[in-house]
Amino acid sequence: FSQQFLSNNVKGKPCEDHCILQHSNRICVITLAESHPLLQNGKTIKSINYQISANCSRLQNKVSGKFKRGAQFLTELAPLCRISCSDGEEYTVSSCVRGRLMEVNENILDKPSILQEKPSTEGYIAVVLPKFEESKSITEGLLTQKEYEEIVVKRVNNRPETS
Repeated sequence: FSQQFLSNNVKGKPCEDHCILQHSNRICVITLAESHPLLQNGKTIKSINYQISANCSRLQNKVSGKFKRGAQFLTELAPLCRISCSDGEEYTVSSCVRGRLMEVNENILDKPSILQEKPSTEGYIAVVLPKFEESKSITEGLLTQKEYEEIVVKRVNNRPETS
């Protein structure tokens, strides 16, 4: 993947960062950023659920043919999955990208630990194909690796000391 962009403060929730890996063919892989709470603090994932509502499961996404018929259309804020932790915390992972849902990673359902062990490779959340005319604008409003790292450093430095 030729470019890596990270978003910050998804839906106003500070620190629930997502990482978007965009290939030169414009396909985007949605993953968790290194600073996401799920990848910190030794959290244990209890379950991952692609059932977004009573009528919508990302697992029912069936894509076929050259024009990717049947793919669910996503907005930037569309939820992809919900991840529950053993401590009761729940995180919703959003698409971050407008486009068609190509696939979700079913492997993380059977082995949730790969989401934490290999978040940017085997532990990805989903693959989204943006509209051709929108593929360039996806990176606008997202952070570069360097900008993201600067924000994370500032965030760490601004944390109140806990005793």
